[in-house]
Amino acid sequence: MRAATAEDMRAYGARLAALLCAGDLVVLSGPLGAGKTTLVQGIAEGLKVRGPITSPTFVIARVHPSLRQGPPLVHADAYRLGGDLEVDDLDLDASLEESVTVVEWGEGLVEGLAEDRLEVHIDREAGDDARIVTARGVGPRWADTPIDRLED
Repeated sequence: MRAATAEDMRAYGARLAALLCAGDLVVLSGPLGAGKTTLVQGIAEGLKVRGPITSPTFVIARVHPSLRQGPPLVHADAYRLGGDLEVDDLDLDASLEESVTVVEWGEGLVEGLAEDRLEVHIDREAGDDARIVTARGVGPRWADTPIDRLED
């Protein structure tokens, strides 16, 4: 999916949120400034959780309760974490079943939290402000989920 603007990225996140439910793990990757937090803002809008949604780099993880009886959003950032032991200290698995958990910079660190996960990679398009978003479902949960239809 190509996102030409931050609004496009948020809109994609909102569409993605329509597929998410309690117990889902979303692992975000991409370079600094790619738009990971912007995507999470769209997911939060779609899930109707309390904001504001800001980068949790220094806080490491934030819980955003639902405003409509849906699952809370756990928004974590593994950028400053040194490895598996520090990921374990976050205790993300304690709330995984009842929350939608989104981890920025989680690639290579949090996949062990769940057999099923959605991996989303964001790249900058060369010579442009646009972003290319690639989503890939892993595990039985995502086998029949129409992720590719989100590009509209």
